[in-house]
Amino acid sequence: MARIARIRTAAGPRHALEQPDGRLCLIEGDLLGDWRATDQVAPANAERLAPVVPPTIYCIGLNYRKHAEETGAAIPQYPVLFIKSAGALHHPDQPILIPTHAPSHKVDYECELAVVIGRRAKNVRAAEALDYVLGYTCANDVSARDWQMEWGGGQFCRGKSFDTFCPLGPVLVTADEIPNPNALDIRTTLNGQTVQSANTSDMIFDVRTLIEFLSADCTLEAGSVILTGTPSGVGAARKPPLWMQPGDEVCVEIAGIGTLRNPLAAS
Repeated sequence: MARIARIRTAAGPRHALEQPDGRLCLIEGDLLGDWRATDQVAPANAERLAPVVPPTIYCIGLNYRKHAEETGAAIPQYPVLFIKSAGALHHPDQPILIPTHAPSHKVDYECELAVVIGRRAKNVRAAEALDYVLGYTCANDVSARDWQMEWGGGQFCRGKSFDTFCPLGPVLVTADEIPNPNALDIRTTLNGQTVQSANTSDMIFDVRTLIEFLSADCTLEAGSVILTGTPSGVGAARKPPLWMQPGDEVCVEIAGIGTLRNPLAAS
C-alpha cells in the first residue's frame, strides 16, 4: 500500500514514498520493478512532478453517460480512443499554458481518473485487467475546443496535445489501495466553484473493459497511462460556455487520491 510522489531533487527527478505525516522518503530502485523506501527524507518544499513519465497517453472520450447526454451524443458501442502527445505531460501546481502562437479562446477542463499500467499487457481479459495496474492518479484532459472541433482536421489530437495539456498528480496511489476504481467520487473546481461532480461508477466502459479493449492485439507498455474519460459539467456544454482564462485556478479532486491543482497562464 503506497502513495508515491515524484519530486525534483538536485540529482534529478526521484520517486518518494509519502508518509502519513506528509514526509517524503526517497525511493531506491525502479517503480515499475523492484523498489524500496529509504530513510532519506526529501525537503518539505520539494517540487512535485507528474508521478510517471508515460511512453503513451491513451485517452477515452464520451465515457460517462451523463457527459454523453449533455453533449447530445449517442452512447458509443465501443470506447472512443484518441492519444495525447507525450509533450502534453504536465506537473501539479505548475501553470497550464493557454496557446497564443496557435491561439485558442476555448480552453476547457476535464477531470479524469488516470490508470497507470504496471507491466506489459497484451490481449488481457477483463477479469484479470486490474492485475496489470500499478496505480491511479488524477488527470486533467485539458482541451482547446476550437482546435479539437473546428480546426483539427477531424482529429482530436491537436486540440488535446498542446504543451501542459495533461497535468497528472499529485501522487500515484498503488492499486491495492483502490480495489474498485469505478466507485470513486470525482470533481473539478474552477476558482473555487464546483463545475464537475460525479462518481466513476457512471463510466460507460469501466476500467477493466478499457484495459481489455486497449490491449487487444496492441501492447500496452509498462508506465502507459489511460485517461478514462470525463463526467458531465464541461465548459463547452454550459450555457453560456465556460472557458478557462489566464489567472484562473483549476483543481481535479478524486476520493482516495488527492487534489491536482494548476493555475492558468498565457503561453
